[in-house]
Amino acid sequence: MRHLCFTAVLLACTFSVGCISCSTRQNPDELREKTARTTAELKSDAKAIAQGIHEGLKRDEKIDINHAPKTQLTKLPGVDEAMAEKMIGARPYKTPHELVSRHVVSEEEYQRMKDHIALQ
Repeated sequence: MRHLCFTAVLLACTFSVGCISCSTRQNPDELREKTARTTAELKSDAKAIAQGIHEGLKRDEKIDINHAPKTQLTKLPGVDEAMAEKMIGARPYKTPHELVSRHVVSEEEYQRMKDHIALQ
């Protein structure tokens, strides 16, 4: 993934430098400054895209509430360490909704996390 982003940035920089140098005559210092600015902007954009992809992939991960350690349970939306300990203490679960029926979490809290829960 990093190689793809780096390659895209490198190609964009090369294209930008080529386009800038094709325009009217410019002072070499101005050209260097514009190139540095463009490179920094492209690098920032590439990092933002990579971060977005990474976060999107993380959202698709489901957490097994019967086996996940506390640190992993705290990655569920709205789950802090105390709630994670409560979830662990009420194991095992036959269905994810038992989190509500056993009064481990409220229905509202369950609705926030239900798409990120798995049972194995």
